Amino acid sequence: MEADVVTIVVEIPKGSRNKYEYDPRSGAIVLDRMLFTSMQYPADYGFILGTLGADGDPLDALVFVGEPTFPGCRITARPIGLFRMRDEKGPDEKILCVPLKDPMWSHVQDLGDLNPNLLNEIEHFFAVYKDLEGHKVGVEGFGERAEALRVIAEAVEAARAADA
Repeated sequence: MEADVVTIVVEIPKGSRNKYEYDPRSGAIVLDRMLFTSMQYPADYGFILGTLGADGDPLDALVFVGEPTFPGCRITARPIGLFRMRDEKGPDEKILCVPLKDPMWSHVQDLGDLNPNLLNEIEHFFAVYKDLEGHKVGVEGFGERAEALRVIAEAVEAARAADA
């Protein structure tokens, strides 16, 4: 897999309050919980196939879409940056992507091509989405495309090493 094109498995569609997760044992996407807040996911949310992050799970990814897709949908996407945050388990980066086959996002190559309000929405969502659950989350800002590509490349190598 080239780091500049990734395949994302959508777990949670844009606009949902349902927190779905892929269960590797059953091969199904299951309902983990409904968000306690009235927040909705600001983009399709899932994971990058063939990666293994520092938390032992595939890398998390957000895909900006014009219309929400569905849990289990695979999207070929271009990474454009990342969002840094921290939860109870430690660092928890989110790779930010745009679909390759959506003309609405075809001009977007990096974070500078996005409306700043969209980035504010992403940051706000992750800052407060677990508040009513009593979990603390720290937001640590955004990283550029080059940093996202480096994180993806490291996660691909980690997945290969784990499979060996």
